[in-house]
Amino acid sequence: MLGALALAVLLPVGSVLTHAVVPPLTTLLMVEQGFAGQPADYRWRKLDDISPRLVEAVIASEDARFCSHDGFDFEAIDEAMKANERAKRRGSGRVRGASTLSQQTAKNVFLWPGRGWVRKGLEAGYTVLIETTWSKRRIVEVYLNVAEWAPGVYGAEAAAQHWFGKSAADLSAREAARLAAVLPSPRRYNASSPGPYVRGRARRVQAAMGTVRNDGLASCVLG
Repeated sequence: MLGALALAVLLPVGSVLTHAVVPPLTTLLMVEQGFAGQPADYRWRKLDDISPRLVEAVIASEDARFCSHDGFDFEAIDEAMKANERAKRRGSGRVRGASTLSQQTAKNVFLWPGRGWVRKGLEAGYTVLIETTWSKRRIVEVYLNVAEWAPGVYGAEAAAQHWFGKSAADLSAREAARLAAVLPSPRRYNASSPGPYVRGRARRVQAAMGTVRNDGLASCVLG
């Protein structure tokens, strides 16, 4: 029993410590999609080889308080709960989330897709581990490299090539905003020829990127 418990603790810790310096070879989502016939275009790039505009875009769109929280944005969670309660009273089926970049990274790298309570509990545990052992810069570097940006397209470099035919290092603010705008549903939306929803969301993200830059909200990543 003690051996099994020790193994259950040491395996996650060892995996997190390994990926503090070693890029993930693959993720469970890539494996799952591979079995479904969708090959993965996955190209790892160091953060220095990714446009800082993309860092600003994902912080603006996904987690504006990334540099000030320890993995969980309790203010955003409270706001999401209130918004979901209002939506429930109106009979709306839309559910607002409050996952931080740290939580999304933990899910993408170490866990399977899904919304069950077991997975959410494991996600919380991995989030604590990566916030404890990784730098904020490393969290964003891993996130940008394993996020899915189109069907079978993983990471900023593959996304930049897929949507814009250029390196991730050369993304403009407009292109970075469009990539961030498709993140909620990368299998549904198009970043290069966006429809009205993505265009509108991208405009809001690009405007928020100015706030991120001016207020130093990405300073823990970009220095």
